[in-house]
Amino acid sequence: MSANSADPAPRPTAPDTADATPGTQGATPATVDIVLVKAGRTKIRYPADLLHDDGTHVVVRAAWAGAGVRDFGFVRFEPGDVFTEHYWRDRWYAVKEVRNAEGTLKGWYCDITRPADVTRGGPGEPGEVVCEDLDLDLWRSADGRTVLRLDEDEFAASGLETTDPRAASAALAALDDLERRATEGDFEALLT
Repeated sequence: MSANSADPAPRPTAPDTADATPGTQGATPATVDIVLVKAGRTKIRYPADLLHDDGTHVVVRAAWAGAGVRDFGFVRFEPGDVFTEHYWRDRWYAVKEVRNAEGTLKGWYCDITRPADVTRGGPGEPGEVVCEDLDLDLWRSADGRTVLRLDEDEFAASGLETTDPRAASAALAALDDLERRATEGDFEALLT
């Protein structure tokens, strides 16, 4: 399971105060394609507005890419939801803040991934943020009272612990770190 993993949808309009290029407040944010790879193939590709890139931490904003509602039981993703997604070139996870169309925070969906590979696009072409999904996920509710480790059975079935023990170890350590942060109160500091 992975957040924002359905068919592409139109991009939301990003606020013009959040811009990825210093000194250009009010300009239209750059566009990037988010590419989620799983088991060697592209699982989903969708457009997003690039809000921030400091060389390590990349922040984008995208609309829920599903055509309808996806109910996980603990949260529903639906048309109008907006994802502010955080990727790192040196961390084994991506954190996606999810808000409804009115701006109310639903929570954070965290994908355990290899570090992101970010490329700039050429003239008139979007760049890409590519990350490989490693099956493990974490959900933290808006109030912080619900923290769920997800898809550990999928991770075990993936065989990653045998085929790439280093990556499997890094993935499990990343999940443990996120869970600790989510339960001990310094989770949101990740996003600054």
